[in-house]
Amino acid sequence: MSATLDGERIAQWLQAPRLTSPGRSFPVRIEHPPARAQEHLEHQLARVVRQALQETDGDVLAFLPGRGEIARAQRVLQAVLPAPDGRGKGRRAEDIEIIVLHGELSLAEQQLALAPSAGRRVVLATNVAESSITLPGIRAVVDAGLAREPRFDPNSGFTRLETVPVSQASADQRAGRAGRVAAGIAYRLWPQSRRLEPSRSAEIQQAELSGLALELAAWGLSANGEASLRWLDPPPPGALAQARELLTRLTALDADGRITALGRRMLELGATPRLAAAAWRAPAVQRPLVADLLALMEARSPLRGEAARNDDFRVRVAALHAWRDRRGTAASGTVDSGALAAIEQASKGWRRRLDVRTAASGLPHSHSVGDLLLHAFPDRVARRDDGNPLRYTLANGRGARLHEHTALHGEPWLVALDLRLDARDSLILAAAPFDPELLQRDYPAQFRRQRSVRWNEQRAAVEAFEEQRFGAIVLDRRSVPVPPQEAQPALLAALRDRGIAALPWSEHARRLRARMQALRAWMPELDLPDVSDAALLASLEEWLAPCLAGKHRLDALDAEDLTQALAGRLDHAQRRLLDVQAPESLSVPSGQSRRLEYAAGEPPVLAVKLQELFGLADTPRVGGGRIPVTLHLLSPAGRPIQVTQDLKGFWERTYPEVRRELKGRYPRHPWPDDPWTAMPTHRAKPRGS
Repeated sequence: MSATLDGERIAQWLQAPRLTSPGRSFPVRIEHPPARAQEHLEHQLARVVRQALQETDGDVLAFLPGRGEIARAQRVLQAVLPAPDGRGKGRRAEDIEIIVLHGELSLAEQQLALAPSAGRRVVLATNVAESSITLPGIRAVVDAGLAREPRFDPNSGFTRLETVPVSQASADQRAGRAGRVAAGIAYRLWPQSRRLEPSRSAEIQQAELSGLALELAAWGLSANGEASLRWLDPPPPGALAQARELLTRLTALDADGRITALGRRMLELGATPRLAAAAWRAPAVQRPLVADLLALMEARSPLRGEAARNDDFRVRVAALHAWRDRRGTAASGTVDSGALAAIEQASKGWRRRLDVRTAASGLPHSHSVGDLLLHAFPDRVARRDDGNPLRYTLANGRGARLHEHTALHGEPWLVALDLRLDARDSLILAAAPFDPELLQRDYPAQFRRQRSVRWNEQRAAVEAFEEQRFGAIVLDRRSVPVPPQEAQPALLAALRDRGIAALPWSEHARRLRARMQALRAWMPELDLPDVSDAALLASLEEWLAPCLAGKHRLDALDAEDLTQALAGRLDHAQRRLLDVQAPESLSVPSGQSRRLEYAAGEPPVLAVKLQELFGLADTPRVGGGRIPVTLHLLSPAGRPIQVTQDLKGFWERTYPEVRRELKGRYPRHPWPDDPWTAMPTHRAKPRGS
C-alpha cells in the first residue's frame, strides 16, 4: 500500500484485482499565487505563508526541499512575520511559533513538531511530512513543489542528492494534508500551466544496485540473465554493470560473475554488500567494533551543533563508546542521546547476527576504524596530493577534497565514506585514516606497474613515465625515454585538444590555406580538399603524421615541412589550378607583382598604388573569372584612397575628384588628365622634371 502508488499499473503487472479505499478527507482549494519579479523562493514562501495565516485559522505546513532552504525560510519568516488581521484569530506575531521538521533533527526535536500546541504554528518541513507522519491542526499547505532525492551515478560510483520537481501524485498527497480535520487551502508556488510528471520515477532507476546484483548472482543468473526476468521496471544496464564491478572488487563475485562463498555469507548477513564485506573480512576480535560501524554507517550522524561538521568518522565511534561507557548519558551537548540510543539498539542487533558477546568500548585505535571500513570502500581509497594537503586522488580516478576546517588535515591516506559529488573534486564529508600496508596485503591484484605516455602542457612536449599504481592512484613514477611509436599518437591527441592554431604555421602556409579554402568555395566542381580547422583536425593522421616522425614536441615541426604537408593535399593538376585561379599575387600594369590577401568568405584584396594601374580598364578577376578582386587604391604615400570592385567606374567618376585633391599634395607623382592612356609607374618623377 502507498498513498502515491500507481495501483492500476501494479494490478495489471500482477494480473490481480485492485481494491481501493479513498479514506475520509475534507475539500481542499488549490491556489497558485504568482511569484514576483526577482523574488527568491524563501521570500515568496514567506509572503504566501503570511497570506495563509490571514486566510485560515489553523496551522500552516510549508514544504521545502531540504535543510538549507528551511533555514533560509525560517530566517525570513522570523524577520517579516506580522500579526494576522481580523480574519484570523487576532493573535500577536510572537504567538505564532515556527517549527522545523526534517530527518536530521533529534528525536526530541521531531516530537516537538508532532505535539499539540495552544498557539498557531508554521511548520517548515521536507517531504518527511508528506506521508511518513501526520501533523495535527494543519489547515493550509504551502508547497514549493521541490524535493531532494538521491540519484546514483554509475560513472563515479557516488550517490548525490538532486533537487527535482515533485510528481503530481506527491503534490496531491501534500495538498491533502490541509484537509485532514476541516476544509483547507493548498498554495502551490509554481505556475498552474506547469505540468508535473504523474508519479515519481521508480527507485530502481536511481539507486545503487549492488544488493540486487548479489541477489541475482545468488539465484544463479549470469551477467545478462536479468533480461529473462519479468520486471515491473528493469534496472539500468549501466548501474547494474557498475554494481557487478563493485562486487568483483569486494570478492563477492568471481571473474566469471558467479557468487563466491564470501558473497553468500554477505547476503545472509543482511547488510549492504559493502558493509557485509567489511564485516566478514574483519578479524574475530574486531567484530564488536564492526557491529558499531554497521550501526553508525546506516544512521545519521549523532553529532550536533558545530561538532556535526567534523569529517573524522572516528569521532562518531568515540561518541558512541563514551555514551555506552557512561551507561547512556552524554558528556556534552554536542551529541544527540536519542540518536545514540537508536544506534546502540542497531548495534545490539548486529552483534547478535555476528555472534558477538561483548560490546566495544573506549577510544578506537587510530587506524582500526579505517582498516575495517577499507574493505567496504576499496574504490574510495584516497591518497593526499603532494602539492595540496586538502586534495586527494581516489582509487576510482576522481578527485576529492577536505573542507578548510577539517579534522583530518595531514592524513596521507584516507578511506572516504561519504562524499558530496561535485563536477571537479567531490567534498569529503566523512572519512577515516588507515594503514596503507593493508592495500598490498588485501588487494594485491589492484597494484600494477605500467608505462604512461602523456602530454605535458607546461613543457609543450610528450613525456613518458613508468608508474606503479593502486587503481588510479600513482604511488611511484620515474621518467623513461618516449617510444617513437607512442610519441606520435600523444602529439596528435594534444593537438586535437589545443587546436590547429597550436601548429607553427608560417605566413606562407597561412596564405596557402586561405587560397585553398577560397578556391574550394569559388569552384566546388574542382573537388579540392577541405583545409578548415575542423577538417584538418579530423584528418591529422592522413596529412600531418608523417611530419611528426621522431618528434616529441609540436614546436619541433619545421615550418617548411608543415607547408609541404599542406600542399601535399593537392595533386599536380590541382596545384596548377590553384596558382592560376587563386594566385598568390597579381602582376599590375606597372610591371610589379602585388600580393593578394585572402580572407574566408570574402573576395581577395589587392592593395596597389593608383599610379600603377593607369591604362587598366577592368577590375582583375580570379576563380575562373567569377570573383572580382577588391581593389584598395593607395596614394603615393601608401594611404587608402578608394575601395572598389569597379575600376572603370572609378576612372570615369571618382578619379577627377581624387586628382584635384591629391595633385598638389604629391606633385612629384603623375596625375594625368587621361588615366586611360597614361604610362603606369610605381616611381616618382625625377627631381626637376
